Amino acid sequence: MRFGNYECSALDLGDFWVDGGAMFGIIPKVEWQEKTLVDPLNRIRLANRSLLIQGNGRNILVDTGCGFKLSKEMKEQYGIEHQPVDFNLMLSGFDLDVHQISDVILTHLHFDHAGGSTMAVGSRIDPLFPNARYHVQTEQWEYARNPHERDKDSYLEDDFLPLQQQGVLELIDGSLTLFDGIELMVTYGHTPGMHHVIVKGEEKSLFFCGDLVPTVNHLPVPWMAGYDNKPMEMYPEKDYFLRKAIRENWLLFFQHDPQIVVADVKEGAKWIEFDREVNI
Repeated sequence: MRFGNYECSALDLGDFWVDGGAMFGIIPKVEWQEKTLVDPLNRIRLANRSLLIQGNGRNILVDTGCGFKLSKEMKEQYGIEHQPVDFNLMLSGFDLDVHQISDVILTHLHFDHAGGSTMAVGSRIDPLFPNARYHVQTEQWEYARNPHERDKDSYLEDDFLPLQQQGVLELIDGSLTLFDGIELMVTYGHTPGMHHVIVKGEEKSLFFCGDLVPTVNHLPVPWMAGYDNKPMEMYPEKDYFLRKAIRENWLLFFQHDPQIVVADVKEGAKWIEFDREVNI
């Protein structure tokens, strides 16, 4: 799907399973279980997706999934049974390979968003996309280097430290226009310095929700995950961006929804609501 000068495509990086209570925080199970399947371990299925943006001489990836380096224990915890994602095979459908990715925008550095940024080569950890610049907010970088005990298990240093060590890291301070027609906007409720990509179009723009709105079921502002560090800050952030989506005709890209990739939203009786699925 084209937005301005860019062709945007979703890359399926495989499913994983997360505790339903953790994904819906204070929302009672009697409410959220009506909207999603639950396995015997009380986990719900989530998708993991990357966004490929092609245009203006760039091939850009937004987030890289869980990657290939997770321990056996983490794979069991998150129900990851699929084979490692073959990015070369996936990108071949666009006449690309990993060497032709010019930029990787990491919304934040949790393992399910940044894990595919690096790969093990013998005893060494190298960037998976060797010719890319990796774009991260400075505040998120600094937090990932010294995370709070509460969420330190979500940050795996092999996912991101080699990017700095090998000179491919680009630190960004705040919201800005990264490239012509591509903007970054920062939120703080989920984790400090998480940025979101907006690909601008003439009639519609595409907003990469990331963990601000991980699934369609998280569209109601109070429906937040237990993983969100500052829910009282996230509440107005969600409300602001969802209402901005209505005003400015944004389509929403859902990184973790198991069924819906892109959707239009509309004003509901109380909250912004899902309107219709849009093919990308």
